[in-house]
Amino acid sequence: MNVDMTTTIPTGANQGTQQTSKTAVDYQSFLKLLIAEMKNQDPTKPMDSTQYVAQLATFSQVEQSVQTNTKLEQIMQSSALSQADALIGRSITSADGKTTGVVASVKLASNGLIAVLQNGTEVPVGAGVSIKPAS
Repeated sequence: MNVDMTTTIPTGANQGTQQTSKTAVDYQSFLKLLIAEMKNQDPTKPMDSTQYVAQLATFSQVEQSVQTNTKLEQIMQSSALSQADALIGRSITSADGKTTGVVASVKLASNGLIAVLQNGTEVPVGAGVSIKPAS
């Protein structure tokens, strides 16, 4: 089985990891700001603590949503690799019908799967592509 990863997937795990890291930094910054506000508030006009708690809860929900999206993107990438494995050794015809051959390997690119035929020709796997058992 030959499945190559040619580029990072913008909607995949790598971007999600960057977003999660950025969110974690923003979350830490938010907590520091919250503590600084509490330490430096005007004693004659104290801030309402329920507002702080509400802001913290909202920010936590956003952070959890980002982490959930990251995990879903990883699952989607894994699913795409499983689909790629199933294409190897099968006959494929391009959407325009001009290219036909047996799939030797599959690349997972940012724009989707690319089947590499035994002769080296690359066929993007998408709408209109015909796949059947090799003869």
